[in-house]
Parts: sequence; structure tokens; C-alpha cells
Amino acid sequence: MKSITRITLVDDAGQKFFGEGPARLMHGVEELGSLRAAAASMNMAYTKALKILKNAENTLGFPLMIRVVGGRDGGGSRLTEEGKEWLHRYESYRDACIQANLRLYLEFFPEQQ
Repeated sequence: MKSITRITLVDDAGQKFFGEGPARLMHGVEELGSLRAAAASMNMAYTKALKILKNAENTLGFPLMIRVVGGRDGGGSRLTEEGKEWLHRYESYRDACIQANLRLYLEFFPEQQ
């Protein structure tokens, strides 16, 4: 038996706007320099990835990444400074929740130690 912690952030209307999926996309953009490549690495359609990130940006009120449309030199994407800070804060919060859940789990189910 084990306990799993998943952190999903919702807006005031209760609609999901950020969680592990968008966080993975953002890491993919950092690593690959492209939202299209990040989406492909997750077996996700580019249009879905774009929709997910635009929804998060609209909810947060700031851009998470800068997208450059392709052309002679090709396009690409990179995280904004606000996007990097948001990702760091989300992951720090998520990790703290996981640790708190583990402590509580062992408190309530000590036989699982």
C-alpha cells in the first residue's frame, strides 16, 4: 500500500489549468527549444500542447514562454523569466506537498514503515 500525491491547480471556476502535464511541457521546451518537439516527445499533438499552455497563461495573466514562428532560421520557444519562476514555485510546492503527505501517511499508517 502507498499514497500518491498529485498536485493540480484550478482557477476560481474549478477548471484545471496547471499540473504535471504543463510542467513536463515546459521542461521539454527548456531542453528541446521547441514546443512542437516537447509535445512530440510526450506523444501529444502540438495544437493540444499550445492550448494547454495558452490556457495556463490566460489564467496566470503572464506568458510562460516566448514562441518564435518558423521562417528562414526556423522557429522555436523558450521560457520567459516569469515562466521559469512559476515552474520553480510549482515544483517546490508540489515537492513540499509530497513530503507532507509522506509524513502524514506514516503517521496514520505506521505499519507501512
